[in-house]
Amino acid sequence: MRITSNFDSGNIEVLEASSPDNIKLAIRKDNQSDFYQWFHFRLSTPHNQVHKLTLTNAGDSAYPDGWKDYQAVASYDRQTWFRVETDYNGKELTITHYPEAESVYFAYFAPYSYERHMDLLHQAQSDYNCQLVELGATLDGRDMSMLVVGEPDDSKKKIWVIARQHPGESMAEWFIEGFLDRLLDEDDGVARALLEKAVFYVVPNMNPDGSVRGHLRTNAAGMNLNREWLNPSMEKSPEVFLVRQKMQEIGCDMFLDIHGDENLPYNFVAGSEGVPSYNERIKQLENLFKQSWLTVTPEFQTEYGYELDAPGQANMTIATAWVGEQFNCLAYTVEMPFKDNANLPDEAYGWSDIRSMKLGQDVLPAVLAVADKLR
Repeated sequence: MRITSNFDSGNIEVLEASSPDNIKLAIRKDNQSDFYQWFHFRLSTPHNQVHKLTLTNAGDSAYPDGWKDYQAVASYDRQTWFRVETDYNGKELTITHYPEAESVYFAYFAPYSYERHMDLLHQAQSDYNCQLVELGATLDGRDMSMLVVGEPDDSKKKIWVIARQHPGESMAEWFIEGFLDRLLDEDDGVARALLEKAVFYVVPNMNPDGSVRGHLRTNAAGMNLNREWLNPSMEKSPEVFLVRQKMQEIGCDMFLDIHGDENLPYNFVAGSEGVPSYNERIKQLENLFKQSWLTVTPEFQTEYGYELDAPGQANMTIATAWVGEQFNCLAYTVEMPFKDNANLPDEAYGWSDIRSMKLGQDVLPAVLAVADKLR
């Protein structure tokens, strides 16, 4: 029996593996940070009995409430990720599984690999309507990449979509893949109508270093990028510095920041109601966007979400708040669950990579609904 995480986005420490029913593991902290929750590892074993894998430090993780009603995902082929029996006792998380093959992968959510990220960028740039732009480098020397979809024109709206500031929230890049797949579909009427009105600036992965390192929430320097927007630096948070710099150069009429939430089993949005410049125009845009998305898919809902910030009390270090204030534009954080969508549960797969992609496709009509009103 062997357990390893020495691969892209791998994260686990083996404390004991004396027998299949006594496997003790620990999740490794993000580099230079106390954040941890993401795990991704491979179990190689004769598949002839039940295995119990206990994550001993789950109770002290970044979001321990996220373990309640949570089920880990597993895969034999690294393509299809299904849910497996998982129990949390308030301190330890135990995964119980009878392997049906000699090798099985376990993860917090369906991983989105760096190889797939690069494939996404270069497959998108092969479309005549898409350009790949390199903004600079991360602390580990990886590319900070942006896709420009549409023919730039000052008369068109400038819509920014970024994802995966928190690298463990891999559903965010699955969302982007679905979003781009539809936006680049020449036979899709919604996409064609949008590209007549807008140019899209898409950053599929804001945190490639953290993604490869197997981090939950931070970059290579242990910085939470979604707390760096007020004053980023090339020394600690080049990812935000470079994207923010390009955004200021180009301008922004609408902003979506794609995330995942550990606790809430719903898809929802969080806006910029707490920023000083928030006004009735932005509120009406928010309502139109939400109502349009509700009409498109039952996967989205507005009943559950974060508490609204009081007027003037927004945390301006967060991307949605900083962008909303800086450009006086419609700015939303989109959240998806690590667990399942409680409104449309799926016992076998929970909230998944495929459903994340479909939600990314389904957001386009909601963007189209507000496009003419963004200025």
